[in-house]
Amino acid sequence: MNSKFKIWLQAARLRTLPLSLSGIIVGNGLAYGSDPFSLVILFLSLATTIAFQVLSNFANDYGDGVKGTDNESRIGPARALQLGLLTKEELKKGIQICAVVSLLLAFALIYVAFGTSDLLFSLIFILLGIASVVAAIKYTVGTNAYGYRALGDLFVFLFFGGVSVLGSYFLQAQEFQINLILPATALGLLSVGVLNLNNMRDIHTDKEVNKITMAVLLGASLSKAYHAFLLIGAVLTCVFYVKMDTQPAYLFMIAVLPMMIHLRRVLGYTDPKEFDPELKRLALCTFLFSILFAIGQNL
Repeated sequence: MNSKFKIWLQAARLRTLPLSLSGIIVGNGLAYGSDPFSLVILFLSLATTIAFQVLSNFANDYGDGVKGTDNESRIGPARALQLGLLTKEELKKGIQICAVVSLLLAFALIYVAFGTSDLLFSLIFILLGIASVVAAIKYTVGTNAYGYRALGDLFVFLFFGGVSVLGSYFLQAQEFQINLILPATALGLLSVGVLNLNNMRDIHTDKEVNKITMAVLLGASLSKAYHAFLLIGAVLTCVFYVKMDTQPAYLFMIAVLPMMIHLRRVLGYTDPKEFDPELKRLALCTFLFSILFAIGQNL
């Protein structure tokens, strides 16, 4: 395999993809009973989400690298710009190409879902697609990067929860049900949980470069309490949702056990380095949670 391709693959951070796909899985699982259910919309939704996530990862590598946030004191995996594997110009080009690909996929998805008949819905989703690209880039890039102003949690909650779950459901069913806010909230909370772990791991280095995150604002102890709130809140929200159903499906609870084991470990950790392996575990727990939830809705 070409060494340059390996570098770009590393910068794409493939381990982040399961988390980004979780909301799409839940949204399509909820919409599976709709008539007709489109596999093309499902696959385009997954492809668009992957493109947005890779764009976000490239932009994060660039933004944190330029600002000096990714330095030798960083605990997590070293980044491409930090290691000098990619130049600023190369990453900029990668961001631009990925942004174009993301929008093209989003436009194709919108056209397949709505055609030319529902122009209002098409316009709304086009604006959401553009907003997703801007949010992916502005997380760490620029002087007003919202990830440096303790707003990362809010944006992750909105895009990984609301936009991902409710948006993918609407693309299939072309209707909105207010009770679906509950599973969307659950996926948003779990996604914020992964971000919070990342920020707890980086709390000391973020302070040094004046990157303000929720973990920096709350401090180590309250960040753990916040983490517990996110995970337990997600589980309770889904429990409340399925209890409203005439045939409640609790299959997703299988994923709750490893999630609670993860939470117990996090609450006991004192060294920020210990949070790093928990990122992958929680992301995979969320992915499993979403698959089991989607299956449970269609048994």
